[in-house]
Amino acid sequence: MNISLSSKSLPQTESDVLLVIALEADKNGKATLLTSDTAITKAVGAVLDSDVTGKAYESTWIYSPQNVAAKRLLILGGGKPDKFDPNIARNLAGAAVRLLKPKELKRIAIAAPEFSSATASHHYSDENWIRALVIGALVGDFDPDYYASDRKDQRITDVQIVAAPQSDRARLESALNEGRIIGESQNFTRDLVNEPGNKMTPTILGQRAKKMCDEVGIACEVHSTDKIKALKMGSFWSVSQGSEEPPALIIMRYDPAKEATVAKDVTVGLVGKGITFDTGGISIKPADGMEKMKYDMAGGAAMIGAMRAIALLKPNVRVIGIVCAAENMPDGKAQKPGDVQFAMNGKAIEIINTDAEGRLVLADGLCYARELGATHLIDAATLTGACVVALGHINAGVFSNDDGTFDRFHSATKHAGEKFWRLPLDDEYREMIKSSIADIMNSGGRWGGAVTAAKFLQEFVDDKPWVHLDIAGAAWNEEKKPWMAKGPSGIAVRSLVEFVRSFETQG
Repeated sequence: MNISLSSKSLPQTESDVLLVIALEADKNGKATLLTSDTAITKAVGAVLDSDVTGKAYESTWIYSPQNVAAKRLLILGGGKPDKFDPNIARNLAGAAVRLLKPKELKRIAIAAPEFSSATASHHYSDENWIRALVIGALVGDFDPDYYASDRKDQRITDVQIVAAPQSDRARLESALNEGRIIGESQNFTRDLVNEPGNKMTPTILGQRAKKMCDEVGIACEVHSTDKIKALKMGSFWSVSQGSEEPPALIIMRYDPAKEATVAKDVTVGLVGKGITFDTGGISIKPADGMEKMKYDMAGGAAMIGAMRAIALLKPNVRVIGIVCAAENMPDGKAQKPGDVQFAMNGKAIEIINTDAEGRLVLADGLCYARELGATHLIDAATLTGACVVALGHINAGVFSNDDGTFDRFHSATKHAGEKFWRLPLDDEYREMIKSSIADIMNSGGRWGGAVTAAKFLQEFVDDKPWVHLDIAGAAWNEEKKPWMAKGPSGIAVRSLVEFVRSFETQG
């Protein structure tokens, strides 16, 4: 998709479709068109009075609008004015793309919202709107039907973002480029998650990560069994031992340019669960729905996508990305319930349920990130069904051992437009994973399962500020949304990027 900032006015911008957003009216008025261009308001004319309500995602078409170069006008509802913000604008751009793709309309222009001083949304900068629209258009253009023999290429080829003529073009071009990097990195993550297990083994995931790192100019190492054993990563290896596919330990490093003023004493460690297929091991899962367990590496994929964006955005913050990739399979060499495994930090783990494997690979990943110098840790994983029970498919779960670090991440999610909800880490939950034969058990039972999984991980972060993201309910869209296809969502990429960038001011 070619995305550009139009240097022409709205009426002069040539395209198959020109998108303009309208907001719901107050009790005494009509829907508000978010442009001051008189030619556009005249072209919309009576339609605005009679047909447009501005309700969220309502679409109204005007064909061959007078005195407008675009072949069609699309008025898309943005909902209530007091709720409208760049995150909704991002979704509207995605919804427009998804609406146009089946119509095979390849060239789209999007009018950046304009506001009166009385509208709350005018407090956002022009860059906020441009960045959001670009990300939304890119995310909306993704479709998961890779291997369909009759797949049609319905991708949008050209998107023009049309800003007000008086805008600072250099700043807007920078925002557009930033949006492109973030949107493409989110789609890169979705691309990894979407691949079936036979096309995305741990080895292939390592190869894809290495290729990406080479392309964006950051260091990457990919190791397997020998290195994992040499590092005494017994927890990680225990998950791998039942599969014919070897595991992969992926290490990515971003270092700011030498001349940059690097955030003092900060190295962010991003650790991702990369279970490329999860049968549950000996504690095997039910057959129904198991095909979706190809997405069990979504946390690792999010870290790879985030590292791509970080490398291209070049924040003044050191970042280490670690992905522990494996298959969880039930053959004769697989670990069994009741086994005891030893993590990198020497902790003894009693295996209660081999399907609680994600925390086992993350345990050693967190230890290794600390060993490599990470001062702040954040992990992401499709970790527990219990988190889905608690939060459904709307919010992902977030845990933290440090309120200041949580506040930093929470602010990042607001900027990124991703939904996370904080869950507790009370000390009493530690008793639920206490083992009679080892230090801890890898499962605390049914109750509070998302919390006990987080308490397990906390055993491996030492005293480092740490955030744990349980994205099990949000990493895969069970149903299509107006702005996004059914399938992988790429959640956490945007928030991870903003979290890392938040340290830039810490000089």
